[in-house]
Amino acid sequence: MLKHALLALAVFVAPLAASAQTAIHIDRNAPTGTIQPEIYGQFVEHLGSQIYDGIWVGPDSDIPNTDGIRNDVFAALDALDIPVIRWPGGCFADEYHWRDGIGPERTPRVNMSWGETPEPNSFGTHEFFDLAERLGAKTYLNVNLGSGSVREAAEWLEYISSASNSALAQERRANGRDKPWHVDYLSIGNETWGCGGNMRPEYYADLYLQWATLIKIPGEQPYRILSGSNDTNPEYSAQLLRHPQMGWAADAVSLHYYTLPTGDWSTKGPATGFGEAQWISTIANALKIEPIIERQLAANDAAAGDDPPALAVDEWGMWVDGEPGDPALYQQNGIRDAIVAALHLNVFHAHADRIAMTNIAQMVNVLQAMILTDGPRMVLTPTYHVYAMYRPFQGAAALPVSLESPEYRLGNSSVPALSASAAIPADGGLVVALINADAHADHAVTLDVGSGRLVSARVLAGDAMDAHNSFEAPDAVSPRPIDVARKGSEASLRLPPRSVTVLRFE
Repeated sequence: MLKHALLALAVFVAPLAASAQTAIHIDRNAPTGTIQPEIYGQFVEHLGSQIYDGIWVGPDSDIPNTDGIRNDVFAALDALDIPVIRWPGGCFADEYHWRDGIGPERTPRVNMSWGETPEPNSFGTHEFFDLAERLGAKTYLNVNLGSGSVREAAEWLEYISSASNSALAQERRANGRDKPWHVDYLSIGNETWGCGGNMRPEYYADLYLQWATLIKIPGEQPYRILSGSNDTNPEYSAQLLRHPQMGWAADAVSLHYYTLPTGDWSTKGPATGFGEAQWISTIANALKIEPIIERQLAANDAAAGDDPPALAVDEWGMWVDGEPGDPALYQQNGIRDAIVAALHLNVFHAHADRIAMTNIAQMVNVLQAMILTDGPRMVLTPTYHVYAMYRPFQGAAALPVSLESPEYRLGNSSVPALSASAAIPADGGLVVALINADAHADHAVTLDVGSGRLVSARVLAGDAMDAHNSFEAPDAVSPRPIDVARKGSEASLRLPPRSVTVLRFE
């Protein structure tokens, strides 16, 4: 049996006999870094029914809205304290021309990235920046490197952010926005190794530096993100960072990783109706995110030398096979997805000193969404509830955690059953997240939490492996109180199978 005393938050560790009570140790005297709020970022791409019907219905819709944005969806998103939103893609970013989406007369196009579907461009620059402003979220803009030009990108940034009397700033004012917006994060390119142009890293590095040089923004420069590796090729990012001039131009480099239940892109597995073999394989594949991050950081450090950029995991989440007739990448979202989300967030906390931002894919009606809609109906997914429960971690100080986890086994497959994360929130106290990924067994845990008073204890659990919320049963998987016993500084509780628990102490 191997015990890991982690330098950051403990995620899954070595197995212990399932019948034992698991002791979780939290070192409150050695914070390892700040969990940036941007780790809880969102991603909005023009894809399927995410924007049209999911977020935007237009001001003339019978669905209650404010300036075209659905009121129900907005209220639900507003409750999450979303720190940053990435837009307009994704692969779509490299076919998006911003002028199609401004002014009273929009230019309709066809979305060639996602199913050759109509793109009316009703939701464009003004609509996105207004939405982010209403939500109090920072903006992450992905410019069109694939089919656009550096002049087009530079003019877009001037249109958005200039307070001058230039022609572009005056055009923005004529279109209804006097005060400039702020671009907080900027990515030049997306998946340049694939849908963004199938570029060699040497070629992309030169293009990136050219664009970074020529895109000039009045006032404070945005935080610039270099389009980096997927999960299988850390060397792509490393080659970019070896460019002798890259140090001044890239604040962070991106990484993309999706959890597939089967691990096979050709047959990913269904969202519901799966067996235990796909439950445990999903957990195992989700856990790969930590070695992928560590391998990428090591490659980046070796390439960049003394001042490596931060990491931005700006695409991640569950990806399953869609159902016939559903919009592109629309998928049901259950307790399995909630556990996958929580596992990732615990890993991101563990690397809070190196991860600047992450963006789950995606916000509404696409992949591992927070919200699903159908006409006027809306339902919050279990993943939404994880993000709501984890809100105290935004801006908190990550703490080292260690534990010896029971083993969850099925045939020849096994994973540790438990995961834990702890932090000191910005307003003080202690927050602890506990995951039981075991499909069948509950697990007893104890933890030393000091003298703080328990102010909240909530658990999200499903009564089946594919338990999920539907429009007919929207609260089937929703947070509820969980009993916690106290004896001095020790807190004890039993974690139900298939569950995520968050405890908050003063």
